[in-house]
Amino acid sequence: MVASLVYGTNNPAKLQAMRECLAPTGIEVVGIAETRVAVPEAEEHGHTPLENARIKALSYYAALRRPVFACDSGLYIDGLPESRQPGVYVRTVNGRRLSDEEMISYYAAIAGEFGGKVSARYKNAICLVISENETYERFGNGISGEKFYLVDTPHQKRIEGFPLGSLSVDIKSGEYYYQDRVYGHADATTDGFQEFFRNVLKRFPC
Repeated sequence: MVASLVYGTNNPAKLQAMRECLAPTGIEVVGIAETRVAVPEAEEHGHTPLENARIKALSYYAALRRPVFACDSGLYIDGLPESRQPGVYVRTVNGRRLSDEEMISYYAAIAGEFGGKVSARYKNAICLVISENETYERFGNGISGEKFYLVDTPHQKRIEGFPLGSLSVDIKSGEYYYQDRVYGHADATTDGFQEFFRNVLKRFPC
């Protein structure tokens, strides 16, 4: 029997990426819009990726009353003072939410401070709510991306919802992620996400 799980996101690029990631597991990933339920946007007020993932998953489960998972990530840049680390506020700077193009300009400028490139890493978290009494979580190792270079010269390609992909360069090859894949950091996290869901599916029928 195919498991059907709601992914708590309204970002079409993230929804598609997760569908591709979990396709080998047999899990049907359903978007919020596809539930045809008026679900209020979850207010992300956590200070870590796991706190935000938990807030979103619990909020969407309360509205849908069916298994739902949510993810969140934080960006951490080597050499940047803690006071300036983006963390979970990747898109929000000085209290203002940036557009995709504004994000590219802002982070390109940070890379410029380090001579044109600086190593960085996304740390990911996931929270899956099966019922009021059954929740599964994971944060950090296994589902987080490898280190990459954040550079000051953006690639011409853009994918809505993944603006920093155009500034991401593979450390080993020196090539932009967009040159050989749709979303550069997905490859490094695929196995971890698949393992997480396979382990959970062993414990409950969907």
